[in-house]
Amino acid sequence: MRRRITIWAVCFVALIAWTGLVFAQTAKPAAMKTAKLPTGEEVLDISGEWDADIENVGAWARYGVYTNVFKITQEGSSFTGIRLKDNPPPSVGKAGSKCIQGEVDRNGFTKLEMVGGAGEILPSDAKLSENGNKIHIDAFGNVVNKDSSKMARIALTRK
Repeated sequence: MRRRITIWAVCFVALIAWTGLVFAQTAKPAAMKTAKLPTGEEVLDISGEWDADIENVGAWARYGVYTNVFKITQEGSSFTGIRLKDNPPPSVGKAGSKCIQGEVDRNGFTKLEMVGGAGEILPSDAKLSENGNKIHIDAFGNVVNKDSSKMARIALTRK
């Protein structure tokens, strides 16, 4: 009798574990935030405040690693962002200055440029997380040879 109860208990636990595994595999990631344009087209919506973790590399390594907050405003498929805090010295990026600009479509970024503290435009590559709440950006000083001209790595997290 005791052996039979043990076998049933093991089967019951295995059934619950299997059900949980099946549910975990069928769960869908959270949908990305989108905005509908007057034309009816839907585009990725990245407007709002984003925590920014900035790591300067290459020629900009002297500016170090720091955090900031970016406020991104989107009009249609175009967006611009400003810094909400001053960058630490020796950088000249002041609160209220432009830090990012570009364009989006339904699937992500069609164009993204970082704007340095002195206003220099840096072509950039961006990777968007599945749920649209994290953006990883590599900013370059030279479009032709990106490997040797990386200036900064930025990780944005939606607030």
